[in-house]
Parts: sequence; C-alpha cells; structure tokens
Amino acid sequence: MRAARLIKLVLLLQSRPSMTAAELAAELEVSERTVARDALALSEAGVPVYADRGRAGGYRLVGGYRTRLTGLARGEAEALFLSGLPGALRDMGLEDAASAARLKVSAALLPSLRDAPRTAAQRFHLDAPGWYQEPATPELLPALAEAVWDDRCARVRYRRGDGTEVERELRPYGLVLKAGVWYACAWTDGSFRTYRVDRFTAVAVGGEGFERDPGFDLPAFWSARSREFARSLLRAEAVLLLTEEGARRLPYATDREAAEEALAAGTAEADGRLRVTLRVENEEVAFAQLLGLGPEAEVTAPAALRERFAEAARGFGRLYR
Repeated sequence: MRAARLIKLVLLLQSRPSMTAAELAAELEVSERTVARDALALSEAGVPVYADRGRAGGYRLVGGYRTRLTGLARGEAEALFLSGLPGALRDMGLEDAASAARLKVSAALLPSLRDAPRTAAQRFHLDAPGWYQEPATPELLPALAEAVWDDRCARVRYRRGDGTEVERELRPYGLVLKAGVWYACAWTDGSFRTYRVDRFTAVAVGGEGFERDPGFDLPAFWSARSREFARSLLRAEAVLLLTEEGARRLPYATDREAAEEALAAGTAEADGRLRVTLRVENEEVAFAQLLGLGPEAEVTAPAALRERFAEAARGFGRLYR
C-alpha cells in the first residue's frame, strides 16, 4: 500500500513543477504529516525530492529526475490504452500524435505487458454517437481543436438557433463530444459559455495566446451546464396519480431527476396511489412520455393534458373493442 503511494507521489511531482503538502495530501488521500514522511523516505532512497520551506513552499523533483513506466501493472497498462477515443482524436486532427504517443508508451512497457493495447481494444469500445443518427464531423473542428490545444484566442462567426450570425472573440478552453455532437466551452464577454461546433461558420485562430484559469475544471463545468440546460427545459407541470408500478417506471419514462424529485415530494392517496407534481417540458412532450405508462398513471392536471389522454383512451377503446 505504501509502496504504491510512494510511486504515485513521484509521478505527481514528475507531472508538475511543484506541489504543496496540502495538494499532495488531497491527491493521495493522506495527512500532510504522512506526505512529509513519504517525501523523506523517498529522499533517503535516492529520489531527489526537495522541500521548499515557507508559506509558498512545497515539494518538487530536482535534477530532471524521471521515473520509467516499468512499474505498471497489467490492469493499469490496459486502462492506459482505453483513455483515448480514436474517432474523436481523428475528428480533431490529433490521430497521428496519439498514435505516436501510444507507440512510445508501448516501447517503455515491460515485454510482458506489450500486448496491453491489443487486449484492451478487443474488450472495450466507446461508440459516442447515439442511435438513428449519422455522425458528422464539423468542418471547423480541427481549427478549433488547435486553438484549444495551444491556448490561443480565436475569432469566430456563430449561427444562433434563430439563424442570425454573430461574431465573437473566444478563449477556447475545451471540447466535449456528447452523443455524437461536438461542443466548445470558451471564455467570452466575462463568462464561460458553451457553443455547438457545427454552428460555427468561420474560425480564425490568431497568434495571441491566453493564460488559462487554473481553477477551470472542464468535466465539472460541463456537468453543471448540462444539468442547468436540462432543468431549463422543464417549464411546465403535470399532476399525476401513480400506482406502485407507475412510480417505479416514472424515472425511465421522463427526466430522471425531475421524476425523482416528484416522487420524493409525493403524497399518498386513500386508494393507495401516489399523487405527484412532475416538471415537464410542455404538453406535447409530457403526452408522449407519459403515454407509455398506460393505466399505471392518471393525469389530473392540467385539464388540456388530461383531456388529451382521455381522447387517446377513447381511441384505444374504439380500436380494440
């Protein structure tokens, strides 16, 4: 256990100029005192870990020290070759660089682990696009990926949802591939925003670079924005009476988070059903989603949606009488 932690400490210091004791403690999930003991043990073993004293101090490796990858276990080596998405790298124009990197890593592995790329690729594959859609690579994606990779500003022209075009000066921080659609996360006009890459009509990457905000976390930003977007679509409400089976199936028929919130706040009726108020996008979407629950869900409000279900029930009765 400690040996693995010591190796991780060295790799962390090897990947950054320096780290504070607090940062290392957080990464290693130990106390700062344990970090100090581990750093001393590494130093005594010949690994040149140097401690800078003072408030702004920390730990760093000196003398250009590098460790080799011969300590990788088979599971770690195989996981390493799952970290890239071949299709996504190809779309961004990074396939050659990724291929060269994989070759170099393979060469550094122990002979017994050099089949890791093949064994991993034959077991796992990520197909990012959703069903029933033809994935298309946005023409301007490679140029945008270049700006993201090199931290360079880009002047773009963007087509909004209403068809109008606007010009923006962006600091492109990252790219996200979601269900076959590429999105750019960028800083502009004093805030971070998200853009669909296929709506860019022009991208000019300038020579001016920008300094990234060290506090920006792309996965966290995307997760928060995705959640905000999903919640912003739910502008209406529907009141339902659910059987036990209807309550079980509701999260699979509608927005899961909205369904779970509705179920948690539901109240039991005298007939054993659960009365819930569900946030929905609109009447059309709610009808399509809830119709699959059949007699396990009764819509009581709004009146227009209830009448729509009543008409559907009469239609089914005529069809199957």
